[in-house]
Amino acid sequence: MGRSQREEEEKSLKAILLFCFPEGVNWAPLTEYPSETFSFVLTEVDGSRRNGYCRRLLPHGKGARAPEAYCIISRVACFGLFSKIFDEVEKRRQISMAMIYPFMQSLREAPFPAPGNTVKIKSFIPESGTEIISLTRPLDSWLEHVDFRTLFRCLTNEEVLKVFASTVLERRIIFMAEELSTLSQVLHAVVALLYPFTWQHTFISIVPSVLIDVVMAPTPYLLGVQRNKLDDVIDQSDMLIVDLTEGAENTFITCIGDESTILPEKLQEELLQALCCRRDNSTSEELNKVVSEAFLSFFVKTVGHFSSHVKGSSGSKPGVFQKKSFCKASEHKASQHFVKRFIQTQMFDIFIQEVERRPTQEGFFHKKIAEYQESKKKEKAKRGQLPKTHHQAV
Repeated sequence: MGRSQREEEEKSLKAILLFCFPEGVNWAPLTEYPSETFSFVLTEVDGSRRNGYCRRLLPHGKGARAPEAYCIISRVACFGLFSKIFDEVEKRRQISMAMIYPFMQSLREAPFPAPGNTVKIKSFIPESGTEIISLTRPLDSWLEHVDFRTLFRCLTNEEVLKVFASTVLERRIIFMAEELSTLSQVLHAVVALLYPFTWQHTFISIVPSVLIDVVMAPTPYLLGVQRNKLDDVIDQSDMLIVDLTEGAENTFITCIGDESTILPEKLQEELLQALCCRRDNSTSEELNKVVSEAFLSFFVKTVGHFSSHVKGSSGSKPGVFQKKSFCKASEHKASQHFVKRFIQTQMFDIFIQEVERRPTQEGFFHKKIAEYQESKKKEKAKRGQLPKTHHQAV
């Protein structure tokens, strides 16, 4: 490594320590400590992001001892896969620290699975012999770091919609909980609801104590703050503070007051109906499908007509997005007000810039738009035939 690379690496290591122990590193020795897994995001100088996944645990032993943190840093967001790796690490750590290294070496030598694929790793454990561990990566890459169960355990459907509405308009939002895993899972789930759009502003799923002043920033943010820091954030106004604590008296400690009127009423009702389809005993994959499709459908219906309003693109020449005609073309008048506000956000701006550069994009969102437009055509054709059929019957 060159000198500048070494300095960057040292900065990263200090940041990682902060996020693995956001409460600070001066811990009294413990005799009991339930292991927990949480994640965070490191933003580089150039704006690129790396994901941190952390498992904190109390190693096997007698008497009081300090907890340990194991951390994976990756540009790939893959919570489920890394959680399984941590399970294996923890199992080996309870035998001996030396047992972890051969497993990690096998892991490094194996190719990282593509979405939808599985890799198998051989690993030896005394008394158990050689084990074959399967690591599978989900097919839907934008959901591979997401588990919506915690979000819907902490909030009702109506509360989730209020949080979603505030996030879509890029407001300042703070989530509060006692457990680090709750904070990281809820914040990542909220950001996943925005697909195909991407949160462009400050995102800290767990704010370390030494960085608590970030709550005073005037720009949009999504922050996860431990409940014991409530006094440090309560003075802030013009924001949404969401209490994720079970049995909390008020879920919204602070709010602006218009959260329930941001989304078009008809589409809010459709979202609520779709969310009611989820079952209590559904798997993580089943829940992800129901929730992601409900919110994707919302964006298909409100802004799915964007490609018809990118004009003048030919060959390598970028197109130009026509804001005015796009807003006027909203399917329902009630949606126009929301669309006018949404197109002012940075997440929509970045999305449409990419469309202007590459108008003929293909992806899951575009596929859903095509399906919706096809169903509208069939519906229209069916309505057009009805009078004729009725006339013939008479």
